[in-house]
Amino acid sequence: MPRPHSRRRLGVAVITALLLGSAAAAPAALAQDEEPTNLITNGDFASGTTGWWSTANLTGEAADGEWCLDVPGGTLNAWDAIIGQNDLPLVAGESYELRFTARASADLSVRALVQRDVDPWPTALEEFPGLTAEAQTYSYSFTANTDWSDAQLAFQIGRHAEPWQFCLSEVALLTGAEPPVYDPDTGPRVRVNQVAYFPDAPKQATLVTDATDPVPWQLHDAAGTLVAQGESSPHGDESTSGESVHVIDFSAATATGEGFTLTADGETSYPFAIGGDVYGDMAVDALSFYYPQRSGIAIDDGIAPGYGREAGHVDVAPNQGDGAVPCYGGACDYTLDVTGGWYDAGDHGKYVVNGGISVAQVMSVYERALHAPTGDVSRLGDGSLRIPEHGDGVPDVLDEARWEIEFLMAMQVPAGEELAGMAHHKIHDENWTGLPLMPADDPQARFLEPPSTAATLNLAAAAAQAARLFEPYDAEFAAQALEAAETAWAAALAHPDVYAVDRGAGGGPYGDNDVTDEFYWAATELFLTTGAKTYEEHVLGSEHHEADTFGPGAFFWGSVATVAKLDLALVPNALPGREDVVAQVVAGADHYLELQAASPWGLSYGSNGTFDWGSNSAVLNELVVVATAFDLTGEARYRDGVLTGLDYLLGRNALGNSYVTGYGSHDSRNQHSRWYANQLDPSLPNPPAGTLAGGPNTVASTWDPVAQRWLTGCAPQRCYIDDIGSWATNELTINWNAPLAQIANFAADQAADVAGKPSCNVEYRINGQWPGGFNAQVIVTNTGDEPLKDLTLTWALPTGQSIVHSWSVALVQEGHLVTATELGGGHELKPGRTYTFGLIGSKDARTAVAPASVTCSAG
Repeated sequence: MPRPHSRRRLGVAVITALLLGSAAAAPAALAQDEEPTNLITNGDFASGTTGWWSTANLTGEAADGEWCLDVPGGTLNAWDAIIGQNDLPLVAGESYELRFTARASADLSVRALVQRDVDPWPTALEEFPGLTAEAQTYSYSFTANTDWSDAQLAFQIGRHAEPWQFCLSEVALLTGAEPPVYDPDTGPRVRVNQVAYFPDAPKQATLVTDATDPVPWQLHDAAGTLVAQGESSPHGDESTSGESVHVIDFSAATATGEGFTLTADGETSYPFAIGGDVYGDMAVDALSFYYPQRSGIAIDDGIAPGYGREAGHVDVAPNQGDGAVPCYGGACDYTLDVTGGWYDAGDHGKYVVNGGISVAQVMSVYERALHAPTGDVSRLGDGSLRIPEHGDGVPDVLDEARWEIEFLMAMQVPAGEELAGMAHHKIHDENWTGLPLMPADDPQARFLEPPSTAATLNLAAAAAQAARLFEPYDAEFAAQALEAAETAWAAALAHPDVYAVDRGAGGGPYGDNDVTDEFYWAATELFLTTGAKTYEEHVLGSEHHEADTFGPGAFFWGSVATVAKLDLALVPNALPGREDVVAQVVAGADHYLELQAASPWGLSYGSNGTFDWGSNSAVLNELVVVATAFDLTGEARYRDGVLTGLDYLLGRNALGNSYVTGYGSHDSRNQHSRWYANQLDPSLPNPPAGTLAGGPNTVASTWDPVAQRWLTGCAPQRCYIDDIGSWATNELTINWNAPLAQIANFAADQAADVAGKPSCNVEYRINGQWPGGFNAQVIVTNTGDEPLKDLTLTWALPTGQSIVHSWSVALVQEGHLVTATELGGGHELKPGRTYTFGLIGSKDARTAVAPASVTCSAG
């Protein structure tokens, strides 16, 4: 559950900008007798505005050492109104200080840049100072990465709705500055999961210390009472954090409640809970994240308090889409209505490739609940999430998924066209827009980017999965989804090597020139939904079917073979050799557990020193594999591995930071977004609770200017900054929140399971089958020491099956679920005794298989 925010770290404005008082000292990098050089001409405006320029929409004058300009309202981008100075020389490796005094007639932020005024506008410094009516002095330091003879200082002051006045004085760009140093507040050196631990699962923390011998530790409850103590286990130097660390294992502690703290080496951790429904709220929040990401619908503040906004991209000015979107450059003679779907990340683009894996993982939250022994479909029912579709009788997670599935289907090339059945790769703005910018205020022209085989197969896979999950709730939509999936499959076979084209503007590329894994995934989902031999043959013939696909990160949008294997292993089916796929998944999970056990942070990812863009999603996707192994085997070590992996994301890391907004004492709050942009505009919100931050990124070639400025030389786990400008480390995306939703829901199910289930064993036998039908027998045995009263069984029928008749039981089918009551005439089941009942079912052409699991409960 969310915990109070008692933050010790400095705010972003203080980290990146020192508000100077009258006693502020000059930069210390120069010798005492050496004066820094000011590269700015006429920074005191003693000569009017000589040396400065401004856009034509600005008017004003310089007087008394201050230049005041009237800024028009109604501009949409920061760069719609600019003042600046050009041709400033920067030397690679030299550090500079930008200093200026500014005020505004209203409280707002502007964008201050040192950049080159040439496409793609490389940046040495980007800051967003918050201005008030009182003049304040701002100072920012940076180190130049390359020699520039033509750098530009620019103050971008547009994008505000109302007219206002901007006043600037005492501008200097000084040589000889101290190099900037990023020294984040990492909180107490005792790093814990700041949310909660399970009473019956591993409870570990990491202590950052130079001590070489074991250190005593104490666990206290909220009242300060000592409840456990022991000694740490020294690990020593650890490469991913750049720290010397110990491990504290307090798994033997049996106390439960909130407000526990660990003390060791003179430091006391942030508080945390032990026990309770510790992940139920996060499970809801991680899925409710998607509603305010929706395009094409007004977000209701009553449903998502604090996040209400106008509908984006519904053909209402200044929007130019998405009701009739043309192909870029006139590449096609049709338009498509692609209203709806989810905005991919913090921008206004919508991408089929990333949307496909995202919605598949969201649907897998529900599909796992159907088939896993500890799955709980009731937590995902109608009314469970913060969405507007309550009361339609459909599980909310499927309602949310449908919003994206319908968009994916709308991206399909119409019949009769040259690439009919293919899916357009993406739709987004002609050019990038600035921050902040609400979706309804986006003025850019929107275009369909060319179709690709990868996008087409994403559509095929996701729509096929949707078809089997929606069939009990909306058979017509399920049929439409399956038709779209099979049409897409045929189109991909006809065009197997049409790769994405990136024109370098307006949206992310999502390029992928190896689509053999997408063919494998799409064939898998179509096989699971239809049972058709043609898809089975493609699955069995794929180069990925027997390959080890369980590398670092397990899977992502560009490598989806593991996604197929997880579904083949968990979803009931009659694939020949399916037990080999199950063995692969379990072996992959074992590999991740081995890596996790070797890490003093409980981290399976990044042992090679590489943390990719979106590393937190890679951590979670590995945990999805481990969670599936638990579902398949029931072995507690896999469950424990998932919970240990969550510790890293929720604060047991080198930065002492919870990467899930709203959870923990020290959490990410400034993810890169155009509308969750409180860091830039206090009238806008931070991201909603349950939003995952991308996480550490060691791939410097992908870094944004903020990362380049602050993170050079960082240890892998420390290559992160909670700054809205750092899209390379702090982005939010639909595909990163999807595995968070999977793992949070898995964890919530395990918390509910801690209370225990009745001691019973269920055997489900298929005794016979014929074209169109089958006969099954169910045997229930009380394996405990107490009688079982009011015994109830539940299971999810495999795709293509339904109940026709039963005996010695009362069966009710609702959606995918079958509920069995009145076993043995309603009498209690005594220890060691069994009840047996039978049923006749109908089926499609495929071989009937038993449910993945049958759950029993007793009154």
